[in-house]
Amino acid sequence: MLLAIDTSTRAAGVAVYDGVQVLGEVVWISKDHHTVEVAPVIEQTLRRAGIRVEDLTVIAVALGPGSFTGLRIGLSIAKGIALAANLDLVGVPTLDFLAAAQPVRDMPLVAVLKAGRGRLAADWYRSEGQCWKSEGKLQVLDVHALSRSIQEPTLVCGELGEEERRVLGRKWKNACLASPAESLRRPSYLAELGWKRWQEGHLEDPAVLSPLYLHIGEAIPG
Repeated sequence: MLLAIDTSTRAAGVAVYDGVQVLGEVVWISKDHHTVEVAPVIEQTLRRAGIRVEDLTVIAVALGPGSFTGLRIGLSIAKGIALAANLDLVGVPTLDFLAAAQPVRDMPLVAVLKAGRGRLAADWYRSEGQCWKSEGKLQVLDVHALSRSIQEPTLVCGELGEEERRVLGRKWKNACLASPAESLRRPSYLAELGWKRWQEGHLEDPAVLSPLYLHIGEAIPG
């Protein structure tokens, strides 16, 4: 049994997964209150699914990029549960499970999330088989720079506000915008990727696991 925890940005989520089906999932917009909100949501989600902490085997946690404070809280909770209950721990980059939720198409994909001060954190993906594979081009840029970088039909998903959608919408021939529902970051996809990594033996050491930041000095405030 796996518990997934995502506190990368104000869009937070928790899911419970048994390797076959999602037994519970909660997604909400936190007003920077992760400290007091996440633990109760975990407790409620487990209870509604009829799962006890003792039934869990592994914790999957979102690694970022994202809010400095949000990521620290999520990792602290994940590490605390894993250590207290002697559970395995796996980490998954946030944009990877956002991308995993998108239908695979014959075009590149760029997944984004808010990076503060009008910036976006973005990573580019190419289809490989039935999955999206990161090209390793994670960076921070504003929406105008992102728009200029899209030179071919490209699927764009993630945290896009009204202004981002307006700017990118001008490139309607090349920027194929996922709908708001399709762009919602769902912890059930974090759970699926986490389960796969756990089965492959990619375990994390709670003592050294840390958030994924873009560059020193570019941590997203929050």
